[in-house]
Amino acid sequence: MSENNVLPPKTCSVDRLVTVERDVKKVLAGEKTATRRNGRYADIGEIMELDGKKFVVENVYSQQLGDMTEENARQEGFANLEAYKESILSMHPGMRWVPKMKVWVHEFKAM
Repeated sequence: MSENNVLPPKTCSVDRLVTVERDVKKVLAGEKTATRRNGRYADIGEIMELDGKKFVVENVYSQQLGDMTEENARQEGFANLEAYKESILSMHPGMRWVPKMKVWVHEFKAM
């Protein structure tokens, strides 16, 4: 059984999953359908509400940053992986892009 079949306890709540205003706007516009966090913020089936609109979490799994694809970056609301990297590093001063760093991917869709 892979580690993705048994999820560890959540480290935060679904209401903290997407909080940055520009990301909220991307989700509401249908441009962002996934977010990566350093902890697990939601269970599959949980509901996230943004500006009165509801989104259901469809998938939660771990991923190494180095395994991200161009498609993953587009799911995050960016044109390409380089734009995603630049955005993440600008949000976290002093952070380096570490390909082996594990993150939790949360994929969601509008209800």
